Amino acid sequence: MITVEEVASAPGCAEPAWPWKGASVHVLVQRIHQLQAERAQAFRRLEEAHHQYVRSGPHYDFSRYRDSVHEVTQSFAAASREVLALEAELAGPRAQPLLAGHVRALQQLEQTRLTTVALLQLMGVPELRGQEDTSQTHQLKMKVIKTMEAISEVLQDLRFDAESAE
Repeated sequence: MITVEEVASAPGCAEPAWPWKGASVHVLVQRIHQLQAERAQAFRRLEEAHHQYVRSGPHYDFSRYRDSVHEVTQSFAAASREVLALEAELAGPRAQPLLAGHVRALQQLEQTRLTTVALLQLMGVPELRGQEDTSQTHQLKMKVIKTMEAISEVLQDLRFDAESAE
């Protein structure tokens, strides 16, 4: 049986390099902002896919919508994995607990936003039309807006505190 140590020490089997090794805190924070831009783009794709689905009636094209949701989900997952790795880098080797806390808050807010947007989309599917609770829909829309405002604030705090950290 081959051990992990033997594989890791085999020639040409170096551990994959962490792309941000040696990067400044400023560069790490820039990457977090880039990932946020990617998330915003993914939200736009999700919204567009939902609009296309709703407009595809009376024979709704659910498979196309499902494929779009899957693609966007993969984008969110990739961004989240990288953001979590950047958070760990800030919390550990970089000894920047304040910045890591901002990134953690950002992750939690993005999860809230995604969950709320998904619920709003579910409430807006043609199969449930007529059963809508306009009060609940309004509350969810307000929650998305407030969450987006909170995300903007956390990003500002992250940028400001990162400048102070260097």
